[in-house]
Amino acid sequence: MDETVKQELMQFQEIYTLVVEFFVNYSFQILGAIIILLLGLWVASKVSSWSLALMQRHNLDITLSRFIASCVKILVIAMVAVVALGKLGVSVTPLLAMIGAVGLGAGLAVQGLLSNYSAGLTIVLTRPYVVGDTITVQGVTGLVKEVHLSHTLLTNEDGVEILIPNKYVVGEIIHNSHANTLAEVSIDIAYSADPERASTLLKSALATFGDEICLDPAPQVGIEAFGESGITLGVRVWIPTEQYYDLLYRINLVLFNALKQEGIEIPFPQREVRLLNTASAA
Repeated sequence: MDETVKQELMQFQEIYTLVVEFFVNYSFQILGAIIILLLGLWVASKVSSWSLALMQRHNLDITLSRFIASCVKILVIAMVAVVALGKLGVSVTPLLAMIGAVGLGAGLAVQGLLSNYSAGLTIVLTRPYVVGDTITVQGVTGLVKEVHLSHTLLTNEDGVEILIPNKYVVGEIIHNSHANTLAEVSIDIAYSADPERASTLLKSALATFGDEICLDPAPQVGIEAFGESGITLGVRVWIPTEQYYDLLYRINLVLFNALKQEGIEIPFPQREVRLLNTASAA
């Protein structure tokens, strides 16, 4: 037999012997670690589901509930991993030090992403808004559809989705009108008309919408200004954000018809022009 072949066979025999000795010496430790890990994953999933169900029964905010449930699951898995590594005889102290060093470097590399997550954690804990609220932030208005650790997802009546990174939310001025949006309508009536009667008509017209509009606070109608061509009546009514434009256009039509049917004039801009005969004056 060739000498090279003999050497390869000897090397293979040595490797085979090492593998067999390893499994003979550590097979029970490996099997135990695998069982611990699988059992730990199952327990983590059950504990997370149980925590989420418990918080939902107590009517805790769904975003906060999911976040806490995820943290519980990660914590249980981390504890199980430490136990499994200990079963294999692996010291976790150097591993934790290495993870800390890698985490520091990764943190510097993804500083912007981490700022979004830290801001998201602040939003989840302080809850300046929740899913279903109508907010205005950074000049953008929309209905809160989802709140994640990295971003907040808004939507509007047209179905347009607006994604705002959470670092642009925390520390900014937030307008939260919950599920409704304020609609402000201005209508001019002639100076010859009775503004008190017109205001009563407009309030009665708004009452026909019933629960479609917000009744608390109730709609407001009153004199807003005195224009060149007429008295400006202001109408303020809260409308569900999901139906804002649909209801606004219907409200405008109903208010117009209410004034028209009662013969209250809606004036158009007029300007009086006088011509002076300078020749005859001379």
